[in-house]
Amino acid sequence: MINQATSTAVAGANSKNWLRWANLAFMLYLLLLAVSMVGSGFKMATGDQAKVLFEFASHPIAGLMIGLVATALIQSSSTVTSIIVGLVAGGLPVETAIPMVMGANIGTTVTNTLVSLGHVRCKEEFKRAFASATIHDFFNLLAVAIFLPLEMMFGILDKISHWLVSPFLATGDMSIKGLNFIKPITKPVVSAIQEPLSSFGSTMGGVALIVLGIAVVFVSITFMGKLMKSLMVGRAKDILKGAIGRGPIHGIVSGSIVTVLVQSSSTTTSLMVPLVGSGVLRVREVYPFTLGANIGTCITALLAATAVSGEFAVFALQIALVHLVFNILATVFIYGIPFLRELPVKGADFISDMAVKNKSVVAAYLASVFVVMPGLILAVTA
Repeated sequence: MINQATSTAVAGANSKNWLRWANLAFMLYLLLLAVSMVGSGFKMATGDQAKVLFEFASHPIAGLMIGLVATALIQSSSTVTSIIVGLVAGGLPVETAIPMVMGANIGTTVTNTLVSLGHVRCKEEFKRAFASATIHDFFNLLAVAIFLPLEMMFGILDKISHWLVSPFLATGDMSIKGLNFIKPITKPVVSAIQEPLSSFGSTMGGVALIVLGIAVVFVSITFMGKLMKSLMVGRAKDILKGAIGRGPIHGIVSGSIVTVLVQSSSTTTSLMVPLVGSGVLRVREVYPFTLGANIGTCITALLAATAVSGEFAVFALQIALVHLVFNILATVFIYGIPFLRELPVKGADFISDMAVKNKSVVAAYLASVFVVMPGLILAVTA
């Protein structure tokens, strides 16, 4: 009788877990769908003007800020880097596009910072969550602070990426569109939502699609956080801790693979925030995983580049490779040097301490990094 009751309880617990995993998979699909909706809405609202937003960025600092602001607004570095790939395919010089790609790396970090606000009611949880989110910001800011001046002086990324694509210089068409497995599962749904909204006109319909997409992003990430927290007990918790806690190289590789699978670094890093907030993982454990997410997110631009044909196709591939080379070099250089490795950790620890004492620090931090600083720099460079 007791054995029967125990087995029934175990079966019930297993079915609950399977249901949670199914819900998690559905929320992940919703998140991918939402990112696609925001991107489609942006294209629908601006049309060909989206390209004009980027084309005046001849100054490297202006290019950096445009990439940053565009990614912070769209909440997807994949969308912005894909647009940049399209611009280069249309004739935008690679050296003009490189700072934009760097800016996209910074802009994408705003998502997990917003996710950390879900822990604001508990001081200890909020401190951990905010530190795990902002470590991504500080790393990417440090990477740009090191590599943008080097690029402006020596053209390191331009030269490395040119060397990598040199075997393809004689090839005109490198199209392998069939590799993008995310688009086929999201495009029919996005098109079905987009069709009735287009009756309001392209601008209003596009804005409505963006707003709807952002709302779905918040809903899906909120539920994913809750589901991950409930699933991170028992064996599932040990598996994830084992995947991340086996050392930095394993963490970087794991972060890269997960991000390649979901094609969104925002998703990968945002999933880690509630786990650190709830104490399942520590900030230092997710640090390498975050760097892996930076590398894994480059897959989208590479897929976009392979869909390009024509005389500039090789340069579209080159700018996609710039994104990959930049993130790999930044990871090796910053994480490989102990002094530099500690700077993002100390920065995140410092800002999270301040945020716990005064919540207005969060608003000031977000406004200064993603609004005030880019605005002032764009005004000066213009």
